[in-house]
Amino acid sequence: MSLGGSNRLLTPEEVADWLKVSEITVKNKYRTWGIKAQKVGRLLRFRERDIVAYLEDNYG
Repeated sequence: MSLGGSNRLLTPEEVADWLKVSEITVKNKYRTWGIKAQKVGRLLRFRERDIVAYLEDNYG
């Protein structure tokens, strides 16, 4: 993965797999964690680069 991530949109399930938490945890905690989400219709999506930035800021 390139440094900084991409604009690719990830599902809550993909983010959960990446963060090693449940999908429900992602949906309930992303605001608390300060991760921006995008609404695509009624679906929740996350930019890959926002997840990369979150990980770098908190665990890097």
